[in-house]
Amino acid sequence: MTTLMIDAQQVCKNFGRLEVLKGIDLQVPKGSVTCLIGPSGSGKSTMLRCVNHLEKVNAGRLYVDGDLIGYRERDGVLYEISEKDASRQRADIGMVFQQFNLFPHRTVIDNIIEAPIHVKRQPEKAARARAMELLEQVGLAHKADAYPVQLSGGQQQRVAIARAVAMDPKLMLFDEPTSALDPELVGEVLRVMRQLADDGMTMLVVTHEMGFAREVADQVVFMADGVVVEAGTAAQVLDNPQQTRTQEFLSSLL
Repeated sequence: MTTLMIDAQQVCKNFGRLEVLKGIDLQVPKGSVTCLIGPSGSGKSTMLRCVNHLEKVNAGRLYVDGDLIGYRERDGVLYEISEKDASRQRADIGMVFQQFNLFPHRTVIDNIIEAPIHVKRQPEKAARARAMELLEQVGLAHKADAYPVQLSGGQQQRVAIARAVAMDPKLMLFDEPTSALDPELVGEVLRVMRQLADDGMTMLVVTHEMGFAREVADQVVFMADGVVVEAGTAAQVLDNPQQTRTQEFLSSLL
């Protein structure tokens, strides 16, 4: 059994002539939290989307829990898998975006049970019971029958996290989950994420929240211009960066 949840090996991604990822190596151990930090346009979100094959890599290999993502390899040649097989891989990888992406015409609890029932074929009664447990955990059990428009941004993002966790993923990806929120709502979402980390969920988080990275991350990875510039513990990267580019980025946040 592999001890790595994510193993990215020389991952490259182009959009036309634009090189967005230029040979990314990234290892995320099971049960750990890795925070990706860096300036806008550095490739962080693209890297995240490659992990669940929302973006197709142009070169390199990307494994999740030992499985090659998006491709099969035969005799050293990669063949893209079908969309059905890709969807099956994605079912084990939860993702929370900047925007909440809740179904506006469905209640909170119906948003949460949709995928477990239709993708994982869970009985509706069991799915509803699990959804209520998760709403309790994120402090929103009293909003089960509300519609997204009746919730604050922070509440909607907590529902989005509960919806992702309802699929019992082996890995959670977060793409700047607090960037669309008013500052006073950020804390309630980070609290839920801290609880997930405490429960042992493997997480890869693109974030600008340095306090969260310092408190929760087992590993901080600084990206710029499509490459990993520096990686290490939060103390190493945030408090004692070795690379000039990292130092410049962190000083710009102060």
